[in-house]
Amino acid sequence: MPCHNQQLNNVSSGQEHPVKQVRFANSGNVPAALPHCGPTGGPKQPDSPEDLGPQLKLLPLNDQIRELQTIIRDKTTSRGDFVFCADRLIRLVVEEGLNQLPYSECTVTTPTGYKYEGVKFERGNCGVSIMRSGEAMEQGLRDCCRSIRIGKILIQSDEETQKAKVYYAKFPPDVYRRKVLLMYPILSTGNTVIEAVKVLIEHGVQPRHIILLSLFSTPHGAKSIVQEFPDITILTTEVHPVAPTHFGQRYFGTD
Repeated sequence: MPCHNQQLNNVSSGQEHPVKQVRFANSGNVPAALPHCGPTGGPKQPDSPEDLGPQLKLLPLNDQIRELQTIIRDKTTSRGDFVFCADRLIRLVVEEGLNQLPYSECTVTTPTGYKYEGVKFERGNCGVSIMRSGEAMEQGLRDCCRSIRIGKILIQSDEETQKAKVYYAKFPPDVYRRKVLLMYPILSTGNTVIEAVKVLIEHGVQPRHIILLSLFSTPHGAKSIVQEFPDITILTTEVHPVAPTHFGQRYFGTD
């Protein structure tokens, strides 16, 4: 399921992987998104996805995704249905997140002896979940990459200052060499993710090697992250002023 405006780009010989193509989309020669009207026929609203630049990528909306979003937002949804639909939506986001990773061309031989020209993804990727709600996305990543290494970050608000504070961080020792799939399902203010990215940068990870996987985002949350880290990639299914902030409690049954 490709993202909007996604294209294949040749990587110059001066970069880390000289012979491969990279699916990080939207180089300078990509046409800008066409302007569109708002729901009432007027001009688009401020902080729409187009205003936030190519770093923000939305899964193409279809009826399946729309129904999953609706069930997750519905307060009458049972926990069983909530978890089932959340896992489905997580899997879609994870699959597209993997689609953003670099790959190289290869040739394999089929059982009939036919040479098939295909691709293989490069090694050197890992996942990092922001506890606790981000842990809901770990199984979806492992279902797609069974041997992938996953780190964790625990960030909570300080009781006195109400600022996000890092309490725990554990990454693969060579995280600075890896592409990082940062998992956090709900982007509300963006403060938690900003602190998490700062920790990754302290461990040597470059922002352009971070792909943030989320299910729902507010315009403010996405804008805060993009302004702080212009090179980061954000992948989500929806940008809406009201995010389902009850997600973690409902998913883990602590509501």
